[in-house]
Amino acid sequence: MVVPGAANVGKAPFVVERRGRLHGAPGTAQPEPSLQGVRVAVLNFREPLQSVAGGAEEYAWQVSRYLVGQGAAVHFVTSREPGQPRAERRDDIELRRMGNRYLVYLLVPLWLLARRRRFDLVIDSMNGIPFFSPLVVRRRTTVLALVHHVHDRQFYAFFPRWLARIGCFIEGPVSRLVYRRRTTVTVSESSLVELRARLRWLAPIVVIPNGSPVARPVADMDVPGDPAIVYLGRLVGHKHVDQVVDLAADLAPQWPDLAVHVVGRGPEFEPLARHAEERGVTGRVHLHGYLGEPEKNAVLGAALLNVTASEFEGWGLTVIEAAALGVPTVAYDVAGLRDSVNDGVTGWLVREGDTLAAVVERALKELADPVRRAMVSAACRAWAREFTWGKTGASMTGLITSELAERGSVVPPPGVAQ
Repeated sequence: MVVPGAANVGKAPFVVERRGRLHGAPGTAQPEPSLQGVRVAVLNFREPLQSVAGGAEEYAWQVSRYLVGQGAAVHFVTSREPGQPRAERRDDIELRRMGNRYLVYLLVPLWLLARRRRFDLVIDSMNGIPFFSPLVVRRRTTVLALVHHVHDRQFYAFFPRWLARIGCFIEGPVSRLVYRRRTTVTVSESSLVELRARLRWLAPIVVIPNGSPVARPVADMDVPGDPAIVYLGRLVGHKHVDQVVDLAADLAPQWPDLAVHVVGRGPEFEPLARHAEERGVTGRVHLHGYLGEPEKNAVLGAALLNVTASEFEGWGLTVIEAAALGVPTVAYDVAGLRDSVNDGVTGWLVREGDTLAAVVERALKELADPVRRAMVSAACRAWAREFTWGKTGASMTGLITSELAERGSVVPPPGVAQ
């Protein structure tokens, strides 16, 4: 199997490699397959309406919506937050919630085991820990593993060393063997490289990137700051949002009117407020919390620059959201983000030896030139147009029909129930 070269990372979206074949390459006209009557279970740690849901949840949900549009019957099985119903139907998807963030990994396989004859396909999302669906489904059931990025360092950032080692053992040697004959989907070429290099992944891997919203409603609201910098995403420890807040203090001598806007929800909201107070920048750091789509886009679109300090990403969905509004991103040169940011074209990468503040300062100086700013903005919009959920869904549908055919499952023609 030929792995795409690292030099092409971030340059050719939707070139999907699998066993020497390409699926969904740009400009390739292919007939749209039908999934009429195919029964699908999507297993995911969270669902998009939960409090700390992120890009992985959006990806799984958007793919589920697309599969429903192709005629599939989709069950989305996930954890349950307090106050949420155990079952509901949304976007024609049967949503099933069970267990908390830990019990979900026990209850979902048991749920699937009891219904093992009902599904033709399982999409098993591996957020560090998989659901081990190949052990409970029928042998003829198609299983796709969905891995956004390798979590090994993330385990050590959140858990005691002994527990982190267990997590790495499950993510690596155990999962590698359980899924060795199950095609794996990941969202960036650098995540593919990390799967091979760090987990020694054995299964075939397909790269199917994230999409981006099509409709961009924008509210009419005042967004202070000259310039305004924005962070968009979950407020969790490994995103290092405190480093973005620090920019209000670190860059104050050069840009006394600079404001930092933080959009998102999560357990770090209160600690970030305290951190801003400790740095003496409360008046120039705006913690918006969760915003609806129009308000979120108003803040994002008014910013000169989007900044993320995350060190663990599979792709960087918010990078493309910002780019769709003509806003470039500064991010660390890590797997996933080096794919979603075209360094020097749609943003800037913080490489070894650089600091986040230094790269943001360089970006702000470049963007102070109206001609350079217009050029970067146009490049961002063009880059974002390469990524749609329609392309993501079509690539996933093509892969599914291929997998079903290889396992001897027949996809019935439109209008014929299974």
